[in-house]
Amino acid sequence: MSDPRPTPSRPLPPVAIVIGVLFFFGLLGLMVYGVMKSGAPDRDVLPSALIGKPAPAFQLPVLHDPTITVSSVELRGAPYVLNVWGSWCAACREEHPVLTRFAETKRVRVIGYNWKDEPADALRWLEQLGNPFVLVLSDVEGRTAIDWGVTAAPETFLVDASGVVRWKYSGALSQRVIDTQLIPELDKVERANADAQHHLPAAP
Repeated sequence: MSDPRPTPSRPLPPVAIVIGVLFFFGLLGLMVYGVMKSGAPDRDVLPSALIGKPAPAFQLPVLHDPTITVSSVELRGAPYVLNVWGSWCAACREEHPVLTRFAETKRVRVIGYNWKDEPADALRWLEQLGNPFVLVLSDVEGRTAIDWGVTAAPETFLVDASGVVRWKYSGALSQRVIDTQLIPELDKVERANADAQHHLPAAP
């Protein structure tokens, strides 16, 4: 006849308990790090795979006149900064004064890429806050953003005169980011462009 009393469960060995505790705290640490990193003003979680490669080709309508389209090829010949924004984006509003001050230096073309936005909303937003862009491209469906690897707004790219992506920043631009990251990269792009011009053969 079998014994009806339940078999007492065996206690976990000390090693298993230690491993479980370490795993728990390790996971907790990763979660805390992730939260802190996501809130950092200078976050750039994944370096863009586009750095050093030609910018993805596009042809998009101009926000202020959709009958006109501009292609990536037409933008070559001089460096430009491409800023991804939307009227629905709170961080874009936060960075707008900083971006405006930089654009006012006229050191480089600052081009807006209006992402997944209603044109009327975007136009109203620029009217209220001011338009720092020499040109604003509209991508209501956001298909071009996929090629650029855009995951959130705002994002900012620096493209050289040959159409090669030289720098990317994810998140709201701050003056510190502009001074310590964007401008040094722009210096490099301008020096490279000047060297290329210097080595061109003289006109006959």
